[in-house]
Amino acid sequence: MRLTTFDRLHQLTLMPRLFPVNCYVFEEEEGLILIDAALKMAANSIIEFARKKNKPIHKIILTHSHMDHIGALDEVKKAFPEAVVYLSKRDARLFEGDFSLLSDEPQQKIKGSFMKNIHTKPDVLVEEGDEIGPLKVIATPGHTPGSISLYDERSGVVIAGDALVTKGGLSVTGEFRWSFPFPAFATWDAETALKSAEKLLALRISCLAAGHGDLIIEPHEKLQAAVKKRQHQLKKGGQ
Repeated sequence: MRLTTFDRLHQLTLMPRLFPVNCYVFEEEEGLILIDAALKMAANSIIEFARKKNKPIHKIILTHSHMDHIGALDEVKKAFPEAVVYLSKRDARLFEGDFSLLSDEPQQKIKGSFMKNIHTKPDVLVEEGDEIGPLKVIATPGHTPGSISLYDERSGVVIAGDALVTKGGLSVTGEFRWSFPFPAFATWDAETALKSAEKLLALRISCLAAGHGDLIIEPHEKLQAAVKKRQHQLKKGGQ
């Protein structure tokens, strides 16, 4: 796996050139926070990274329930059994295989791949505004109904999951790109995803970390351009 570091955030990237799948380790004094668990094949690299840091993974936060974000969860939990697992209250339904929609949600089909053989269950279900150590939970639905992002106000780091995509340039999830179309294929509701991106644009961000693609430092101008592009596309009725 490729390692990239910004401040206390470490990006671990599986298959960085072909199909980049990121997970993140946010370093605290007493331990490590794992954000997403990538694919199952990433487990040994995640565990080895923690061992080299000589710190336990004591929190695991899942930004959403798609398989490429939870694949190594069981193996990491086995290696660090004391780790507390966090997932949004809304996406916990998807995690359990319930794909029904709430009455106040856009009635679009939930898309993407989900794993049925994950044995680890979330310990804590979170919502907008909750705090997990130094990280604040921001509800950013759209890719899935319960997708969340995480914000470290001290450093200005945002871990956006698949609310945004940085592979091949910064884009709002749901925007189709031939160079990397997979997040668009797996996005539940484009209008909701755009509103979430607009919410992130309002933050002071020094570093943007997404589920697929490189870190972007000082991303405001690029994010503003991506949001404006998506606003224009959807206003014209595009995908």
